[in-house]
Amino acid sequence: MSLSKYIHGIQHIGIPCENIEEAIRFYQEIAFDVVYQTVNENQKVCFLQNENLIIECYEDKAVKVNGAINHFAINTTEIEKVYTEMINKKMKMVEEKINYLPFWEKGVKFFTILGPNKEQIEFCQKL
Repeated sequence: MSLSKYIHGIQHIGIPCENIEEAIRFYQEIAFDVVYQTVNENQKVCFLQNENLIIECYEDKAVKVNGAINHFAINTTEIEKVYTEMINKKMKMVEEKINYLPFWEKGVKFFTILGPNKEQIEFCQKL
């Protein structure tokens, strides 16, 4: 199966923040707009966008590395097919299932794999 027909560019980059309000002000100062905010399991989350780049800031008081990028997400239109293909390719899965969060209008489905340097690569489908 060719994954290129199911994945389409970067979806977002996830950045943990000690102070989300400070992060929001910073990204707004450099021309990002808040496009979605929520609280997920007692964690503040904010998506900011400039053109086709979306940054997901989420508050994490235990950030251990300054400037850390936790993950990047690849946009997909067929999350189940991509998940099956990652299993078939024996990729190292962070979770053993497709997850759901009530983000955006109709929610998102996603799963995450580990790259060769333990980087987290999320595959994400907006519903």
